[in-house]
Amino acid sequence: MAALSTLILLLCAAKDVMPSSPHWKPTWPSYRVPVILPQSTLNLDKPQFDAEARLEVVSPCGPACHKSSPLPTYEEVKNYLSYETLYANGSLTETEVGIYILSSSGDGSQGRSRTKRQIYGYDSRFSIFGKDFLLNYPFSTSVKLSTGCTGTLVAEKHVLTAAHCIHDGKSYVKGAQKLRVGFLKPKYKDGSKGSNITNSAMPEKMKFQWIRVKRTHVPKGWIKGNANDIGMDYDYALLELKKPHKRKFMKIGVSPPARHLPGGRIHFSGYDNDRPGNLVYRFCDVKDETYDLLYQQCDAQPGASGSGVYVRMWKRQNHKWERKIIGIFSGHQWVDMNGTPQDFNVAVRITPLKYAQICYWIKGNYLDCREG
Repeated sequence: MAALSTLILLLCAAKDVMPSSPHWKPTWPSYRVPVILPQSTLNLDKPQFDAEARLEVVSPCGPACHKSSPLPTYEEVKNYLSYETLYANGSLTETEVGIYILSSSGDGSQGRSRTKRQIYGYDSRFSIFGKDFLLNYPFSTSVKLSTGCTGTLVAEKHVLTAAHCIHDGKSYVKGAQKLRVGFLKPKYKDGSKGSNITNSAMPEKMKFQWIRVKRTHVPKGWIKGNANDIGMDYDYALLELKKPHKRKFMKIGVSPPARHLPGGRIHFSGYDNDRPGNLVYRFCDVKDETYDLLYQQCDAQPGASGSGVYVRMWKRQNHKWERKIIGIFSGHQWVDMNGTPQDFNVAVRITPLKYAQICYWIKGNYLDCREG
């Protein structure tokens, strides 16, 4: 019961530690991050890979709906954060997890159909052209999945994306077993690497270089939720590549409250399918939030799903500005607000629990995942 009470408090209000005195710099808060560890692993039957890949997910449950939902129990949270792992040879496992709240140790750790357009008024997206932008951070962290979605580099061999790009809530999508990740690179007619090519104002032709995925983690909250009200909260997945990508990546971080974001604004880049071959950047204000979701009206099209939502804030410990991924762009929601339909684009927030889970998937050691 004590563990349940502590976890519920963590779920309700993961307290961030902000500077006690006014500071002009938006600063990354420190969080007490729980520990999520594997308890047992079970081999499952080989999946059928018969689902059609969906580039967007639609849910009728909006902010008020989510805010009125009862808090999950401790056992339910453990169930949602258990996960399936799909390997490149087609084998599949299910791992149950345990959740632990460690005390401070003095080390500083603390329904309705919708057209495909997701544009709100004037289209505020920017296509990113030229290798000087596409191959430089932070745009270079955006990659394309062979299922049609977008992902973001979060470690030397890991890509964060949306779960619905891999699994439709009932089955793995076609192509998930042979999933590949594409990296944009310049395409030169003479076959040279282009190290001495003169810059041009015209967009350079680019091509994708593909790396196979070794294994994929999908939380059971998405699979058990089946893309419904619960599932939307767990629409994220982590891909491990067969070899390092050798690019600068963007770290993940616990999502601060919207009021603490610089200007209340978020950013993300993705491969929207109405602009083939282009990386599309956008930013917008957060309109509302729940514990697990951010509601905004960033212009987007199918294909941008899985993009890493990030912000840039001051890191006190390192005395520098740092971008971190605080969410994963999921898709679109129609919301019935007192009989008036209103639509939002939705991003899954990286909560302390999700941070602990994703970080452990990446590092394999909870001691490296104590600071969100």
